[in-house]
Amino acid sequence: MFDPANLDQATGPSLESVLGEDVLSAPRIARVPAELARSWLLVPATHADQFDQAEASAADAVVLDIEDAVDPSRKSEARADVVDWLRAGGHAWVRVNDATSGFWSDDLDALAGCPGLLGVMLAKTEGPEQVSDTYERLAARKPVVALIESALGIEEATAIARATGAFRLAFGSGDFRRDTGMSADKEAMAYPRARLVVASRAGKLPGPIDGPTVGGNHPILREQSAVTVLMGMTGKICLSAAQTPIVNEVISPTPTDVAWAQKFLADFEAGGCVIRDGSDRPRLGRAQKIIELATAFQVPPSPAY
Repeated sequence: MFDPANLDQATGPSLESVLGEDVLSAPRIARVPAELARSWLLVPATHADQFDQAEASAADAVVLDIEDAVDPSRKSEARADVVDWLRAGGHAWVRVNDATSGFWSDDLDALAGCPGLLGVMLAKTEGPEQVSDTYERLAARKPVVALIESALGIEEATAIARATGAFRLAFGSGDFRRDTGMSADKEAMAYPRARLVVASRAGKLPGPIDGPTVGGNHPILREQSAVTVLMGMTGKICLSAAQTPIVNEVISPTPTDVAWAQKFLADFEAGGCVIRDGSDRPRLGRAQKIIELATAFQVPPSPAY
C-alpha cells in the first residue's frame, strides 16, 4: 500500500534458513539512495558470516548492529569484525552505541575513516548535541540517522532533526514502549510516529524510518508496513532479510500509481503545462514524486491502466 501524498537476534537463524535460495538469489535493483531507502536491515555484529549475504539481499540499507544485538562483553570483538569487513570492501551503515554509554567513543574512533562506512545509526538519541557530536567525531563526512527510542527523544525530535549531521530520524518503537508503558497498537503509536513525521518535515529531512515488526508473520508485516505508509513514514527497520521484499513492495508506488502519474504528466505537458485550477498543483507534485520513486525503485507502469 503506497500513498505518495504522505510523503534475541544474536542467536537467530541464519539467512539461508530464513530465506531459502529463491529470495537469496533474487535479482537486486541498483542501490537505492539512502534518502529514499525503504528497508533498513539490522544485522547483529556478532554474525560476521552473514554480512556478505545481507549486503546482497533485497534490503535498501544494511545496518550492522554493535549496540543492542551485542553483549557488553563482546563489544570489542564485534566492533573489530565490523571494521575489518568494511575495510575489506563491504558497504553498510552501523548502529553505534548511544552517546551516554561507555562504548560510543570507542565505536566512533574505530569507524572513523573506514572506507565502506555509509553512515551511522545513533542509538537512543535524546538531544541534538548527540547527533552533532557524533557527526563531528566522524570528521563531518558521514550522515547520522538518529534513532529515537524514548519519551524525551520524541519531545526533542524537532531539535534533533535540525541538528548538524542529521540525515533521517528512525523510531525505536520497542524501547519507546518500554520507556512509556504504551502498547504496540497503531492507535497508541500514532502520536510518536506523527511527531517524527512532522519533525522530519520541519527539519527538511526525508521521511522517517518506522520501527520493526517482530516475528515472521508476513500478513502482519504487510499490515504494519501499510500503517507506516499511512502515517507518512517512508522507511522501516527490518529484523530479517525475509522481511525486506515485503517492506519494499508496500512502501513503493504500485504499477497503477505509476501509470496514472505518467498519464497525468503527459496530459499536463500536452496542455501547455498550464495550471487550470487549485487541484492541479497538488496532483502535479504527487505525479512527479511517484515518477521519482518509480525510477529509483524500478517500478513499471501497469499496462492495463
